[in-house]
Amino acid sequence: MSFDLQPILRGEFLGLRPLRPEDFHDLYAVASDPLIWEQHPSKDRYKEEVFKGFFREALESGGALIAIDSKDGQVIGSSRFHGYDKEKSEVEIGWTFLARSYWGGIYNREMKQLMLRHAFQFVNSVIFLVGAQNLRSQRAMEKIGGVRVGSRPDAGGRESFVFQITAPT
Repeated sequence: MSFDLQPILRGEFLGLRPLRPEDFHDLYAVASDPLIWEQHPSKDRYKEEVFKGFFREALESGGALIAIDSKDGQVIGSSRFHGYDKEKSEVEIGWTFLARSYWGGIYNREMKQLMLRHAFQFVNSVIFLVGAQNLRSQRAMEKIGGVRVGSRPDAGGRESFVFQITAPT
């Protein structure tokens, strides 16, 4: 069985499904909040023209998922599987953002749990790249069990911390 980078995943609080072109306006409504990006290396992603590039790359990645609140069907954010490496038994989860009203609790945890559970059917290790200045995301990684194992440049060449979660034994 090959790794499905765009599964449909359902939890108690949110669902994840493949990102589609027609999701742009609903997802941009979330992403247009400048505070979401204030600690992110791409601080101007709240601007529509910048977000259009991010959205296009997400669609082209073949691994982007949109997050939807289970109780009201509202779009609340997005995440992505990337860089599946069968030989290393590893995949990256990243490009995650949520509306501020969903920060600090169950939604990010459930999103990552759903994605990790799916990933661990195919790999032994999941990595996350977090910007060195992004303290909020670093704390979120620690909350869900991520262990900082080093650093390396991200796709944009910026130094990022590498967090890892390994499959339960």
